[in-house]
Amino acid sequence: MSETIVFLAHAVDGAIARADLEALAAATALAQQIPGATLVAGLAGDGAAFAASAIAGSGAARVLAVEGPEFAGPRYATDALAAEALARAAGATIVVAAGTSRWMRVLPGVAHRLGGRVETHLTGVRAEGGQVFVSRWYYRQRMEAVLTRAHRPWVLVVDPGCAEPWKGAAGAAAVAVEPVAVAVPDGARRTQVEGVRAASSGAQTIRPDAAVLFVAGAGWTKKQADGKVHAEDAQKLILGFIDAAGASLGGSKSVVDQSGEGQAVLPFMTHLNQVGQTGATPRHPKGLATCCHGEEPHTVGWRFINERRAVNLDPGCGWSRGKADVLYVADAFAVMARVNELLEARK
Repeated sequence: MSETIVFLAHAVDGAIARADLEALAAATALAQQIPGATLVAGLAGDGAAFAASAIAGSGAARVLAVEGPEFAGPRYATDALAAEALARAAGATIVVAAGTSRWMRVLPGVAHRLGGRVETHLTGVRAEGGQVFVSRWYYRQRMEAVLTRAHRPWVLVVDPGCAEPWKGAAGAAAVAVEPVAVAVPDGARRTQVEGVRAASSGAQTIRPDAAVLFVAGAGWTKKQADGKVHAEDAQKLILGFIDAAGASLGGSKSVVDQSGEGQAVLPFMTHLNQVGQTGATPRHPKGLATCCHGEEPHTVGWRFINERRAVNLDPGCGWSRGKADVLYVADAFAVMARVNELLEARK
């Protein structure tokens, strides 16, 4: 059976996000690996037809668009209607989309409407011998599984950060954009997006696209060599580095719990920043851990960091046991003060 692979993306102000371009890279590679496969691009949002020019060189045989102000904002009812309509119009056997919060809450329900199956949190998609295989992690990112299904349609949701984004020349779409009409019932308009409000703290320090992940441990809040706690100095050093390097901020469970209990230690650290077994497993090219001991529950969150470095005064900490590429046995306060000086000098 020939496969029709549909790539789904939201068009926001006529543009396509990086996470969607990563999913497009997975979809195009999959289409090339399956003999006779057809790639179809499905865009939803206000300005979807204009966004088609950004993926003009993707090799899509068809470009479908559900367009209109009703589909601009995130809303389950209209997002689900758009995704279902695009998949049906294309005759999709495989649907590939990015694991954004907007798609993640919609696509399982869409798969049910289509009579299909869905796989989420995928870290890899490939085909061999005409058969499609997907990869994902289980048990707190400790075991990787490879899955395949004969059932169609099959919805594949790829985690952001697992592939390089598709890169191609923008221009006039290689094929005409086909509008897909979707009737929006009055009941679907009951939910209205009135605005966006970020979390009171922590959200501004989380940058998924940053080249460096900086993780702070509870050692920053402990007594230092002079027998005193220097929480204010820690805050200046950490935030100074985050701002100067454009890095993303993470925290170990211990330091995040301290902040959550109301202690005035690192007030900018919230559970949104937590990295590890019970937190996030981010994907950044480089990572630097400071004042944390490299215990397994914490380092499991570093599984997908390409280059891992750590700063700790204890030469026998967990980072020294093969969990870090480089361990600096030094005082993190002194190290980060010097790093910030060098970054300031480079401005």
